[in-house]
Amino acid sequence: MHLPHPAPIDAVAVLGWYDRHARDLPWRTSPDDRQRGVAPEPYRVWLSEVMLQQTTVAAVRSYFVRFTTLWPTVFDLAAAPLDSVLREWAGLGYYARARNLHACAQAVVERHGGVFPQTSAALQTLPGIGAYTSAAIAAICFDEPVAVLDGNLDRVLARFHALPVPVREAKDELRSALQASVPERAGDFAQAMMDLGATICAPRVALCMLCPIQGECLGTRTGEPTLYPIKGQKAERPVRHGHAYVMTDGAGDVYLQSRPAKGLLGGMTEVPGSPWTGEPPPIDYPAAGDWRHRGQVVHVFTHFRLELDVWSAEVDGTELDGGWWAGPEGLSSEALPTLFRKVLAAAGFEQA
Repeated sequence: MHLPHPAPIDAVAVLGWYDRHARDLPWRTSPDDRQRGVAPEPYRVWLSEVMLQQTTVAAVRSYFVRFTTLWPTVFDLAAAPLDSVLREWAGLGYYARARNLHACAQAVVERHGGVFPQTSAALQTLPGIGAYTSAAIAAICFDEPVAVLDGNLDRVLARFHALPVPVREAKDELRSALQASVPERAGDFAQAMMDLGATICAPRVALCMLCPIQGECLGTRTGEPTLYPIKGQKAERPVRHGHAYVMTDGAGDVYLQSRPAKGLLGGMTEVPGSPWTGEPPPIDYPAAGDWRHRGQVVHVFTHFRLELDVWSAEVDGTELDGGWWAGPEGLSSEALPTLFRKVLAAAGFEQA
């Protein structure tokens, strides 16, 4: 399709706004520092971009600070045990990112001597780095003149062009239009556009009078910019059902095990449970005990909604194999994803 707007984005206006209003983020090199010749650190930019996928800046800040304190360089992260990385990632969700993060750090060290490649094409040869992340790193760190198009930018561009169709139907056209606007300061421009989407052209409000490109924005001219982007029809999210079995021993410790390395929540810690199926599966307690129903936990994944019935019992544990016992005081340091922290909380473990 042809975009309604023939004009490129005014990069000079955008960069002028960014120089005055850039967000202070722990992984960002400020525009003032850039002008003084301070280069962004690829390791920190890469780490932040992976963390920010499907996650908000507010949620990522503390994780980023903790990761860079524990593992200040890509060499440190590559040498860390995967279990430690998964444990520190717990709560951020989309756990394949953590496994890919560790694999990517190892690849950068083993294949590139700890130096990140400088082009988006070369960056995409690393584990877990796709088109968006490679463009972001290459632009922000090395000023490669490449369009960086994330969810915030989708919204800004849909309003700028008064896009009459859902973004997914015009993604290539939006990227081409943005590419035509990329200036020499490609990294600052990419971050400026992200900031516009996060602070000015936000999901539920458009502060058009503060926006450096409002004069050319077709969405502003309509008087109702928040009508864009046009929403596509959402497929109904299917529901899956299952059981989670929380077992304790006589000392009050809880039995945990690791999920398979591949697949959803791969390598993370869980309590035993049933398969997750379209219909409620039969109850199959993993050990003898006086089992009690502790309620239901609901957790929404990207592609389905999960409803888990939580059961608990004290067991002798002699027939259990492959897992370990953890004291209540140590649950907060286990690699438990949010789902299983909910399960343990339902069973009365407040420190999970």
